[in-house]
Amino acid sequence: MAKYNKILVAVDGSEASKSALTESFKLAFDGKKWLTVVAINPPYQGDLSLVGIGNTGSVLQGPGEKILAEVREIAEANQASIKTRLEEGEPYLKIIEVAEEERCELVVLGRRGKSHLERALMGSVTARVIGHYQGKIIVVPRGSSLGWKNILVAADGSKDSEDAIEEAINYARSYDGSLSVVNAVSVTDEFEALAPGLLDKMIEKAKTYLEALRKKITDAGVKAEIFVRQGEPYKVITDLALQLNADTIVMGTHGRTGITRIFMGSVTARVIGHARCPVLVVK
Repeated sequence: MAKYNKILVAVDGSEASKSALTESFKLAFDGKKWLTVVAINPPYQGDLSLVGIGNTGSVLQGPGEKILAEVREIAEANQASIKTRLEEGEPYLKIIEVAEEERCELVVLGRRGKSHLERALMGSVTARVIGHYQGKIIVVPRGSSLGWKNILVAADGSKDSEDAIEEAINYARSYDGSLSVVNAVSVTDEFEALAPGLLDKMIEKAKTYLEALRKKITDAGVKAEIFVRQGEPYKVITDLALQLNADTIVMGTHGRTGITRIFMGSVTARVIGHARCPVLVVK
């Protein structure tokens, strides 16, 4: 897509980050985009000279240099041109700093692990980057593949979700893809008991909202399907993504300060943690 001219990929030597790197080549393959790859050595708090190590600089940079050497081999094998940067510091802060310095429009991150705990936590670096970075981010689960033919968009009427819809339309038009738009309606039994008929009203409101979205999307020249589902939002989204065999999930996030910013909104965090396909987070 011509919209992203500068892309940053963060790598840490894990299979997840290598997978994210390989997939990112798809976004930068037209030769008009800059792909920057950053590896970060965490800061060392001790004094290596006390244990007889004199050349502390090369020792501390060693792990990151090794990672970037492997990155260059992967790029060469894929006939991709990249720029590499080796940084030292708190990883999530350095990723954000480099993204801002390089004026990147998109950050690509890998997601490790398939265990329940690993999926739920996502990895602290990934979670913190998403929570604090103000640009667009794609999280690529290990072993998944980026695609834009069959895109699932989560829509809830918020400003972020409206931006996500616009982004998804742009991708679908660029890659001749189609959109599936889902709105999850969730009301607790206790609340429904206090307000009989509330769930039915919410479902009807969601249908009206999605019908208007479908018209907007089709008017833009993109095929669209709409889904109103009842249940816990993150599960509705990830289950539907599996059912539709979605290539990518596109969604917004909420919260800009304090705890809400750190956890991104529980729905977004849980979708990223449980989705089997890449997730594009739009802010």
